[in-house]
Amino acid sequence: CEILSSLPLQMSLYFNVYFFPFWWLVTVAILYQKYPALSDYYKFILVTIMILVSLTELIRLYLGYVGNLLEKVPELAGFWLLTLLPQLPVILFLLFNEGLKIHSLERAFHIIFAAFLSFQVVAAFFTLRRMVNTLATRFRLTEFHRLEERRPGPGIP
Repeated sequence: CEILSSLPLQMSLYFNVYFFPFWWLVTVAILYQKYPALSDYYKFILVTIMILVSLTELIRLYLGYVGNLLEKVPELAGFWLLTLLPQLPVILFLLFNEGLKIHSLERAFHIIFAAFLSFQVVAAFFTLRRMVNTLATRFRLTEFHRLEERRPGPGIP
């Protein structure tokens, strides 16, 4: 019985769980500080992004833990999709949009968070691929053994 979960992915998830509250506190503190200087549409965008990232990150980390440790493909696929689609583009938006008046501390935290997300996308992809291939092979072998059991033996009409 081969272990399919990924140690590097699990370590990244572990450190991400501890990093996320610090990222959230720094981002909210800097948002509070620069909020009056922002235009109305950036105020709306940033508040929406903070709510979206906060909710998505909790779900994403849970799915990552369950999918990786329990070797569950649907949960790990959900983690991969939540990392690739909402999280990574939002963090890149926060990192590279100069209209947000990015503070240097904020930029440093966004770079670390983007590095976590980028690594997790790649690690989860390879882990998912390995899990799916192994589970497909197990399924084929199980079906092959079932067919062998139904087949009559040699010399039996």
